[in-house]
Amino acid sequence: MAARDTLTARFFSFDKMYSHDFREHSFVDWPFREDCSCTPGKMAEAGFVHCPSDNEPDVACCFFCLIELEGWEPDDDPRFEHVKRSPDCGFLSMTKEFTELTVAEFYCLEKERLKVFLVSIFLPTVCELVIGLKYLHPAFFFFFSSREKFIIIKWQP
Repeated sequence: MAARDTLTARFFSFDKMYSHDFREHSFVDWPFREDCSCTPGKMAEAGFVHCPSDNEPDVACCFFCLIELEGWEPDDDPRFEHVKRSPDCGFLSMTKEFTELTVAEFYCLEKERLKVFLVSIFLPTVCELVIGLKYLHPAFFFFFSSREKFIIIKWQP
């Protein structure tokens, strides 16, 4: 996962990325062009935006779930790889084009996108805090029920 500053910058710039054309335009320097499964058009259809770094020229990030994938091979299917690694991505569940969404549908999608962003930013910090508390006071027992929440099972003062 990218650093906090990178995620924040992406979140605020990715609101325009509901548009297929904006996503596809981000793949100007994409290393795979023709005779392969991961062309810029197919990457954009799968929700990806090109986010290259100096060390990794083929990093693609979903504008919605913020998953980063790198090490693309010419025969990789972008949608299959996205579903395989982030099956709960809200973008993948869209049944309409962005321009056909109602205001209520768009609001729900943006609310989900914000939730994903906040979890990506704050969950690592919360986990570190929880682990620290566990070591500070051995009476804390935590059960992580999902990537997004934790539940205190037992606490003896």
